[in-house]
Amino acid sequence: MDSHSFLCFHSACLLLFASTAGCLSHPSLLGVHPLDEKYYGSEVIKCKDGSKSFSRDHINDNFCDCPDGTDEPGTSACPKGKFYCKNLGSKPQFIFSSHVNDNFCDCCDGSDEYDGTIHCPNTCVMGGNSEYMIGNYNKKVSGFAEKETKNGVKSGESVRNLTGLKLAIILQVVLVIFLLLLWSFRFTRFRRRRYW
Repeated sequence: MDSHSFLCFHSACLLLFASTAGCLSHPSLLGVHPLDEKYYGSEVIKCKDGSKSFSRDHINDNFCDCPDGTDEPGTSACPKGKFYCKNLGSKPQFIFSSHVNDNFCDCCDGSDEYDGTIHCPNTCVMGGNSEYMIGNYNKKVSGFAEKETKNGVKSGESVRNLTGLKLAIILQVVLVIFLLLLWSFRFTRFRRRRYW
């Protein structure tokens, strides 16, 4: 294997590793709109209403420092707060922060229920934001009602794990096909030079 093929192989492996890690990692600023991420980048941050300032370590600490909820975009600590659902594959949306970790899947990507009490499957690619009624409570829930099997495994947890696994497998298959095509192209070019 020459140095060019070796470099291509290592670059492809690095790309696969980075993409798989990106799929499985959690965002650092939960509930923050992408355009606001820079706003939260400094060490001392001013509340959007101008009333106070807070340090970075007070973001999403489950204590409301700002009356407008600026410091708690990813928790339900502030009554006036808003949580941003990225909903990749569907329509992004803001929900009231009181809907965060309330045991109802409001975001089709399930990002509003991150405390582990309930596992929401990512339904964004499948149409997302589907509404279901649960019991006699007439509460709207994104996704589907979670059921527990006999051995204690929750269906939503299984779906979420399978979705991540499918994505990782698809990325690996694409990378292997790319590497095989690259190898075959290099091999046929080498054989042509040898016989001419």
